[in-house]
Amino acid sequence: MKEILLPQGTVRYRELGAGEPIVLVHGLLTNGELWRDVAPRLAKDYRVLVPDWPLGSQELALPAGADLSPVGLAQLIADFLAALGLEGVTLVGNDTGGALCQLVAVSHPERLARLVLTPCDAFEDFPPAAFRPLVELARIPGAVLAIVQSLRSPAARRLPLAYGWIMKRPDDALTESWVAPARASKELRRQIAAILRGFSKRYTLQAAEHFGEFKKPVLVAWAPEDRFFKLSQGERLARTFPDARLELIEDSYTFVSLDQPERTAELIAAFAAEVPAAAGAPAAAD
Repeated sequence: MKEILLPQGTVRYRELGAGEPIVLVHGLLTNGELWRDVAPRLAKDYRVLVPDWPLGSQELALPAGADLSPVGLAQLIADFLAALGLEGVTLVGNDTGGALCQLVAVSHPERLARLVLTPCDAFEDFPPAAFRPLVELARIPGAVLAIVQSLRSPAARRLPLAYGWIMKRPDDALTESWVAPARASKELRRQIAAILRGFSKRYTLQAAEHFGEFKKPVLVAWAPEDRFFKLSQGERLARTFPDARLELIEDSYTFVSLDQPERTAELIAAFAAEVPAAAGAPAAAD
């Protein structure tokens, strides 16, 4: 693991391979291990950066006062790209991370060459309806501790509203590694609560209003069986961006990188190999 100090705090990340950069963005209560079976495949031809973003399962909490709103977290992603001097980035998002990548695309597009959205929050679903009670629970002192304590047993973590309906093939050791840091750290729990309180469809709807300004290629790689992010949402994303297409990842739920890593990596690698407009170049007139 490497470390980089950003204005918001320290972020640890893995780096594999060489070539044009691909940056992978996971969601809430996961870490870079979400991409463990995809990153090595991509690293055959690309420089792959896999941070543990500060979304509740990382080892290092951000300093008190860090901006944990969706806008603040999108800024952190943009700052990560800038701090490493990355250009022509293929930015890949999943789950909460996909929503953050949408905000990066419309507010900080200058270092991006392409955007990949796998099943993720978008439009009115930030968060999806099934998880909206968590936003209210996060306002209650001690609620996050109760939640992570309730996920001690593998059976609990396999429940539909834990990890059961977002990954088809349970991995108890992996999901335990995702909830253990928050059990151990009061500061992480405080930050998880702050992140949850910041979830609001106004951010994703505002971002969607500017999708038409993002002229770079977009791949929407969706799981038709996803229980929370319906295929219709992926289809809507593909229609709303000016230069987007939809590809399907069968036999998977939200975590396509775990359920179908080979298919996921193939789609990302092939998409990244396509020749886009130069990153940062002005869009052609309509």
